[in-house]
This record gives sequence, structure tokens and C-alpha cells, in this order.
Amino acid sequence: MKIEFFHDVICSFCFPMSYRMRQLKEKRPELEIIHRSFALVPEEEAFDKMFGSREKAKAEISLHWEHANENDDLHRFNIEGLRETDFLFPTSIPALRAVKAAERVGGDGIAWDAFDALQNALFVENKNVEEFEVIKEALLKTSIDIKKWEEAYENPKSLEEVNKELSLARAYGISGVPFLVVDGKHGLNGAQPLAKIEQMLDRIINEEDINSL
Repeated sequence: MKIEFFHDVICSFCFPMSYRMRQLKEKRPELEIIHRSFALVPEEEAFDKMFGSREKAKAEISLHWEHANENDDLHRFNIEGLRETDFLFPTSIPALRAVKAAERVGGDGIAWDAFDALQNALFVENKNVEEFEVIKEALLKTSIDIKKWEEAYENPKSLEEVNKELSLARAYGISGVPFLVVDGKHGLNGAQPLAKIEQMLDRIINEEDINSL
């Protein structure tokens, strides 16, 4: 069974969902979990459409973090820390490119470690994951070969892979993340409880009626 896990580093609900997907992989190691990019804010202008301006975004996003923290099994979000920072909220592409570069260096496992490290940098440490040096600092906490990663990050193919996956998300009709696509045809939207994810998988295995994409 193949699960495509669409996510964005800056997505608050992807933070608890990644933790649950790791639990799922431990319980069901036979599952193939593939990480896919989704850009909630592909460019700065998207803040204007969603929040009125990039300057206004942080206040509303901090409220999103409050809801995501309630969803998070570990309640890890540093919400007050975000409100005290002086940087504008990051866009999606630099961190997504970093994760794809990590995948090119070490495969899905390293890419997942990179994704989690970057999310921790944003949601717990309140660092600007749009900045290259912040991204690099986060990845230094993983086992990745940082020199190879830097080369992969600078390689245009990493950004090309991000864009291919954004196109794939559109083809699936995905409009938000986290989102799971199972075997290319079954979808589950949102940071669902682990039990619900497993229930969906069991229904697919048992060939029961389930919503398709």
C-alpha cells in the first residue's frame, strides 16, 4: 500500500500529522509513505490574497497555531514565541526545496527528518525557515551530509521536483494540507486522529466502500 503524504513545512496542522504518520509507520512498517510538496504560500503575493497583507498574516496565523496546538498530541507549539518574533511569516518554497534536496541526497527517510527538523525550527524554536542559514542550521540536526545537501539545494532539479509535486497535487484536486492519497485514488484530508487513518486503511484493505479522489 502506497501513501502519498502531501504537506508544507509552514503548515501548522502538518506538524501533528507528521508525528502521527511516524506512529503509523512504526505500527505498519510495510506501508510505503512518500512525501509530497504542497505550497500554501508559493509567493509573497499570496499573503495579500489570504490575509490582506504579509504584515497582517502573523496575527491570524498565530490563531491557526492555537487550533493546531490543540490538535497536536504533544502540544509543542510556541505561540507566544511566534508573536514576539520580528520577521514576517515565511513563504513555502525555500523549505520545500530544502526537503526535496534532502530527498535527493538520502531518500524519503532523510527527507522526513529534514521536514520535521524544519517544522520544529518554525513551530517550537520560532525561526524563519525562509532563510537559507536557518534551514541549514535545522538540517545540521539531522544525519544528512550537509555538503551534499547544499549542492542538491543549489541544483535546479530540487526546485523542479517541488513544482512537479505541486502539479500532481492539482491533478489530484488537493486544495489544502495535510492530505493523504492512498494507492493513487483514495484521499483523507486534515490532521486526523491515528485511529481514523488506520480505519481508512483497513477499509481499503477490506475493499469496503470509501470515498475516492
